[in-house]
Amino acid sequence: MSLGYACQEAAQGSVAAEMPIDPEREAERIERFIREQTLSRYKRRGVVVGLSGGVDSALMAALCTRALGAERLLGVILPEKDSSPQSRPLAEQQARALGIAFEVIDLTDALTTLGAYRRRDEVIAGLDPDYRPERDRAKLSLPPNLLANGMLNVFTLTVIRPTGRKLAFRLDADRLNAILAAQNMKQRTRMMHLYYEAEKRHYVVGGTTNRTELEQGFFVKYGDGGVDLEPIAHLYKTQVFQLARHVGVIEPIIQRSPSPDTWSAGVSDEEYYFRMPFATLDWLMYAWDLKVDIREVSEVLHLTEDEVKRAFRDFESKKRTTWHLRCMPPSLLD
Repeated sequence: MSLGYACQEAAQGSVAAEMPIDPEREAERIERFIREQTLSRYKRRGVVVGLSGGVDSALMAALCTRALGAERLLGVILPEKDSSPQSRPLAEQQARALGIAFEVIDLTDALTTLGAYRRRDEVIAGLDPDYRPERDRAKLSLPPNLLANGMLNVFTLTVIRPTGRKLAFRLDADRLNAILAAQNMKQRTRMMHLYYEAEKRHYVVGGTTNRTELEQGFFVKYGDGGVDLEPIAHLYKTQVFQLARHVGVIEPIIQRSPSPDTWSAGVSDEEYYFRMPFATLDWLMYAWDLKVDIREVSEVLHLTEDEVKRAFRDFESKKRTTWHLRCMPPSLLD
């Protein structure tokens, strides 16, 4: 399939819009990588995967099961009070479908002790004095529809009352940083538990970050980014979905909207960070990665050149500002 034809399919929203991939061949390649890294390079007995109820972790668990056998995989489910009520049941259903052992560890008490909720909620209450975390829900999001409006990546905090009333607050850098610092404790606490379960079994920790997330910095350093191997980091998100179908990820997870699952109000990855649907995002990123001419991208995706430029500027900005997430810490050994 040519780039132009594939992009046209993407613009039309058809099933063929997903990034081309040979699922069987790719699955075999990733499974071989998992076996080589786990058994030969690390010389470990198996893999621990954090099961979130989302498609990336479900795919990773399925590939590890195929690569090593169910007896060499442990799924760890790590809910907390802001998690979607769907997440744990879906993660458990996926683990049972694969026939793997799994543990459930609720992080609410640990995060309460660390002050993660309190520190976040103090910032929110500074904006909304009537905010009550036991009553209200909250989320962060970026301006929608990047291609059309080109607004800057300025986060908005939305508080939702039980009546459904929504209050929106623009965040300055200090408040945003304080909220994110508290929220990121969730991913880092999850990773501590994954490493505990892995080290006591002489296992490795398997990562679940895909290429779309990796290139744009949509992960937490020493959180979901702190792993031993990243077998799906070369796959765009739409390829993740294709491979997930091929290896038997359960349909409710495939149909579920991807989400960071750390906000009580619930927010999708598109709302929170990427600002466009994955079918469009992946093709634009693919063209950007290959340095395809803007005019050609505009023609085959049926976007204006200004829309393509907005996307490319956003990709470049996010990759530039998150460079440190993808590197070892600088040192004089460099």
